[in-house]
Amino acid sequence: MLNHFSDEQILAIVEENGACKENLLYILLKLQDLSPQNYIDERTANLVAERVGLSRVQMYDILTFYAMLKTKPRGKYIIEVCNSSPCYASKADRVTAILEKELGIKVGETTPDGMFTVSYMPCNGYCEIGPVIRVQGRTHGNLTEEKIKEIIDGLRNA
Repeated sequence: MLNHFSDEQILAIVEENGACKENLLYILLKLQDLSPQNYIDERTANLVAERVGLSRVQMYDILTFYAMLKTKPRGKYIIEVCNSSPCYASKADRVTAILEKELGIKVGETTPDGMFTVSYMPCNGYCEIGPVIRVQGRTHGNLTEEKIKEIIDGLRNA
């Protein structure tokens, strides 16, 4: 699925953010954040590559090198589960199992309605309240099954 931006809108975002190779990562992250499905589609990647003077191969290399850049559609809400050693010791695997059961998907998948994607994230420094998840930049800790269900229900009803 393509994003909802016209070529002109994409190029305007590129221009507003410097339109040069030095700013490429920032530009791509900005476009990804603005994408309803949280990814960089092929059309967008090609437009950006052409504007900043990269080949399509170079752009593909960049998109696949950086873990934070995604080339496949993801959910409106990305639920990231910390899988660092401290969170794992605090039962992050239990959190993952609850999320998979509640959403009916595995880590790395997106719900059929396009609302949720579950993925792993590296440690973000909240070990004292682990295991933790991050949704829309907000970290949730001391997780129980009930708390996880509340978070999901809150997002569904937002």
